[in-house]
Amino acid sequence: MALKATVFKAELMVSDLNRHHYATYPLTIALHPSETSERMMVRLLAFALNAADNLEFTRGLSNDDEPDLWAHSLDNQTELWIELGQPDEKRIRKACGRSQQVKIYGYHGRAADIWWEGMEKVCRRFSNLQVFSLDAAAVSQLDNLADRSMRLQATIEDDTLWLGNDEQTVEIRISQRQ
Repeated sequence: MALKATVFKAELMVSDLNRHHYATYPLTIALHPSETSERMMVRLLAFALNAADNLEFTRGLSNDDEPDLWAHSLDNQTELWIELGQPDEKRIRKACGRSQQVKIYGYHGRAADIWWEGMEKVCRRFSNLQVFSLDAAAVSQLDNLADRSMRLQATIEDDTLWLGNDEQTVEIRISQRQ
């Protein structure tokens, strides 16, 4: 018998000072059985960084044809494709061919640095690709915010995101590689 996803509910209040975007999003997030809660929280963080009414979580790990998050236009064109971690060249090529804009968020510290060293030349070929690195020490603290029912505030200014609840806040530095 296959394991089922664990459902998390979040109310995410986003204050993005860079984009002047302020909104509250009621979200349902499925934690895949093979996914860590840290990775699920990185998906939530990526949502906050790109918050929009048409941004949505996908089936992600359970479907190779979909990213972790994406946004579609009214005519069902993929406007934004978001990957987490360290996708291979084939996946990057597919994403850049299918979407107007692609973003990759690396969050594994030294492993992400090694991935970038090997993939930088490949990534530089795509004008619609942006690659970001999240502070690994801060990402490891996100697990403390994970709860089946969450009320979170995300404040984004310059290259920093503060994500927190009523009890604690995690400061995450975001550096853009490309």
